Amino acid sequence: MAPQPETGTEMTVADLMKQLSAADPTARVRLAINPFFAMAHKMGAVIVSADVDGRPIVYLAEDAAAVQYGNLPRPVAEALTWMPPVEPPSRGRRLRAVADDETSHDTP
Repeated sequence: MAPQPETGTEMTVADLMKQLSAADPTARVRLAINPFFAMAHKMGAVIVSADVDGRPIVYLAEDAAAVQYGNLPRPVAEALTWMPPVEPPSRGRRLRAVADDETSHDTP
């Protein structure tokens, strides 16, 4: 996974360009939307504008048809920390629960 900007800072165009420069330039782009209903969306427009303070800001939009490409793949959701990693089941020996009275070897 590519390094993210420092905690508490917003990603800049330079951060995005640096991360994208490590990717295959022929790779398709998808937006990961909504961690509680994680879906993959087709990328649409890139809009350069200004925020309320007049600072430049870039908006990445989904495509005009709002096409969803199904659920976000689990490894992507895990990398985004939207889902916990799934650990394979343990193949070890099962332990049985022991009642408190079974642990004492002293007799009254």
